[in-house]
Amino acid sequence: MMKEQQALTSFAAISQETRLRIVRLLVVAGADGLAAGAIAEKLGSDGAAAPRISFHLNQLEQAGLIQSRRNGRFIVYSAVFSTLSDLVAFLMHDCCHGHCQYCDKAISLFALCEGRSTDDVDVVVTDAARTETL
Repeated sequence: MMKEQQALTSFAAISQETRLRIVRLLVVAGADGLAAGAIAEKLGSDGAAAPRISFHLNQLEQAGLIQSRRNGRFIVYSAVFSTLSDLVAFLMHDCCHGHCQYCDKAISLFALCEGRSTDDVDVVVTDAARTETL
């Protein structure tokens, strides 16, 4: 379970418009991620110059919301889905005094996300009362 200080750090990182847009772009991109240049291109004229994009990417990486990897001469960034899932779980954990089966199920499903399509995967969610295939 995410601690309050990590949640504050994460929320602070995405409280800026460009950084929030970057995270949303990387969530859409999935586990494959996007190169920094592609991120700047997708942000378009509303985005920032390359040095500013690097600053925002660094802030998001320091907060643990994204990660980078080298791919040839490119640095590719991708969302850290487990951290994003933990952030949602932090907000929803005690929904309805901790007795909301819908939020519990959603939290369980978010925790399974790896940024890859599940078109061909059966997801099984279990709780004390039942097992359900989605």
